[in-house]
Order: sequence, then structure tokens, then C-alpha cells
Amino acid sequence: MYKYSETTLPNGLRIAAEHSSNAVTAAIGFFVKTGARDESAKLMGVSHFLEHMMFKGTDTLSAEDVDLAFDSIGAEHNAFTSSEMTAFWGAGLPEILPNIHETLADILRPALRAKDFDDEKKVILEEIAMYDDQPFWVLYESAMEKYYGASSLGHRVLGTPETITNMQRDELNNYFVDRYSADNTIVVMAGNVDFEDMVSRIENLCGGWETTGATRKYEEIQRFGGVHNKVIEDLHQHYLMMMMPSASFQDENRHAISVLASILGSGDGSRLHWALVDSGLAEVASASVDSNDGFGEQMVWAVCAPDDAEKVSSVILEEMQKLVSSLTQEDLSKVIAKASTGVAVASERPAGRMQRLGSILTTSGKYVSFENELQTIEQLTLKDLQKAAELFPWEPIFEASSSQS
Repeated sequence: MYKYSETTLPNGLRIAAEHSSNAVTAAIGFFVKTGARDESAKLMGVSHFLEHMMFKGTDTLSAEDVDLAFDSIGAEHNAFTSSEMTAFWGAGLPEILPNIHETLADILRPALRAKDFDDEKKVILEEIAMYDDQPFWVLYESAMEKYYGASSLGHRVLGTPETITNMQRDELNNYFVDRYSADNTIVVMAGNVDFEDMVSRIENLCGGWETTGATRKYEEIQRFGGVHNKVIEDLHQHYLMMMMPSASFQDENRHAISVLASILGSGDGSRLHWALVDSGLAEVASASVDSNDGFGEQMVWAVCAPDDAEKVSSVILEEMQKLVSSLTQEDLSKVIAKASTGVAVASERPAGRMQRLGSILTTSGKYVSFENELQTIEQLTLKDLQKAAELFPWEPIFEASSSQS
């Protein structure tokens, strides 16, 4: 059985853990509440750029030293940046957790050397170019910019070639100083963790981090409907996306709307699979819900032959229209069983618990245990799904597609 513990250091650094002496491994992560949505248009991509720079070395460690610090103790480690947050984490045997923490705490105060900045800029530009070769992402990023207009909610996580090329080292440094403060960071742990000992270690290394009062701006969500076509050269398939508002991470209906998305278009047993993929009309057809801090979106997308584009679009609209009226208890039971299995599997690994804990605390600020979340999912009824569909109907307000010319 896991126990939840939490404390906050005098400088505002929040520390939380789900811990059990019966766990075989342990994991720790630093979650910073900053991502693409918190960037100015000029500095689009700076959060992701900083993720790269953290591993380029500190005043005491070179980039090679950072890699060796993890590899020499057999630690698993990684980092990610999204629109919502940036995270750095590591996992391994319980006895190496202090070592993982020391390295993470060190790299989170990077040197940000000018030469490293210039070198890494080339790496990021190559990464952007790699994604530019993927039609789905080209259409998706273009669609987000049209859908959200000038809002930062439509920012690209990697930035654009222009923003990355024009970005200056001092601009990146200023963003780091403001956003990577103690009061905008949460340290989370999971597994076989001595909580009190780790709190002492964290305070020793991070207790001097500055407090800046960094906050997230919650602007009014404005969505632009309509139809958008993105020309992609040498394209041989048709890509289609439909978008509409959905439940935020804080909304009690988010689990119900996610179940609806699963019934509509998640996996081999979904409505869209049988109507489009199994019938040979589309190569891929999927529905998903993205619940974020203060807002959410639901999306349906498909890939098909250009000649079938009109038919595929018609079928998707038909399946969305009849989704709620055709729901059965069997639909709900299957998805609940699948979701319950997913939650149970994720809860077995401390690294999975750590990433879930960091994400929910960074997004909503409130702790919800695996057990409570699982109970919420298992208690869903058809009426809950119908209510969620009334609040967030599967009626697209924006459609985006790709064409060769």
C-alpha cells in the first residue's frame, strides 16, 4: 500500500511522494509549470530549448559528466516538454535515488554557456526539420495555429525555424531565471522512498533556489471555427482533423468524455475502426481528448486515400452524431475494463506513479490517488456519459485537411 506525503520548503518548492517500503525501485522527477503556452510568440520553443540545455552541463559538470552520472549508477532518466510543463526525471534502485536527485538538482541550475547554446540551436533546427517530414504533425501544428489564432495555446512546442534561429542566449537565460524558480517547481517521488531523508537532501541542494512569483496567465479561450487546408508537397494520402472544445483537467466530466472518445475511436473495437479501418476506407481513424490546465479539446482524425476523403469525412460525422444515442452498457463495461487495466499496470511501476503524480500536481495542484481515480472510472454510468456529451458535444467547430496542391 502506498502512502502519500507532502511538504513545502520555505522558498516555495513543493515536495510530494507516493511511497511504499514494499516497492522494488524508486523514482524522482522535477516538474516545472512552464511550457509552450507560457511563452511569448517571439520566444516560441524556449521551454523545449531549455530542456536540451539542462543536459549540456553545469558549473561543475560537463555534458559528458551528466551522462556518466546517470549511466555509472544504472539509472533510467529522461525529460520532456509539452504545452503545459517541462519535466526531468530519473529512476532506479532505492539506494541510488539520492544520487539521481543530486544530478537532477545540479542540471536544473545549468551553465547555459553561449557555445553550448549555439551548438544546441543546430540540433533543435534538425529536430524541427525531422517533424516537418511527418504530414500529421505538419497539419496538426498548422491547424492549432489557425484554431487558436494569436493565442499562445497554439504555440509549437519545438518552436519554428524562425523563432529558434533568432533566439538569443540572454533571452533564454531570462526566461529560465523567471520560470524555473522554486515556487514554480514540484519535486515528486514514488516507490521505495525514505520521504523525510529525501526532503532533507532536497532542501540541502534546492533550499537556496530563488522565489520569483512566476504564474501562468489564464487568458480567455478563443477558438476560431471554419475549414483549413494545408498544402503539403509530395503528399500521397489525405489527412483529416476535426476539433471541438472539451473538458479541462479540472472538470469532473473529463473521465466520462475520455470514455466516450475511447468508444468512438480508440483501438480495434471502436466505432471508427469498424466503420472506416475495417471497411478499408481509412488507414487510420482515431478520437482523443486532451484535458489541459483550464481548457480541453477533443479531436477526431483520419488518414485515407484522397479519393475517399469526402466519404471518410461523412462517415466520421455520422458516427459522432449517433454516438450517444447508440451507447450500450457493454460499450461502457469494455472501456472501463480497459481503463482499469491501464491504471493498474501504470501503478505497478514507481516511474509511472512518479510521472502521473507530477503531471496531476503540476496541472491541477490537487492530489488524487490511483485508487480514487480508478474508483471514479469504475463508477461511471451511461447517464454520466450522456451528461458529458451534452456539455461537450461531438460536433466539430473546426476542420483541417491536407492536400498536395
